[in-house]
Amino acid sequence: MKKELKIYIFILIILSIIIHYKEFLTHPVEHLLGLMDSGAYGFGGFHPFIFSAVIYIIIGIPRVLFKIITRRIV
Repeated sequence: MKKELKIYIFILIILSIIIHYKEFLTHPVEHLLGLMDSGAYGFGGFHPFIFSAVIYIIIGIPRVLFKIITRRIV
């Protein structure tokens, strides 16, 4: 469980930095404080968590399939 949470947080941080690198370099505090006022596709302040969850699921499906396949072979 802790490993999966670390993976999710890593995805959240990496996506945030990649997508909003200009804001994090110029005015990071104002950008974080304006999170609740954002209108990203109607998700508002929850959009980083929702987008990270979608990427986590997309990455997680092949991981689970790989684990299932390797357990049956061995």
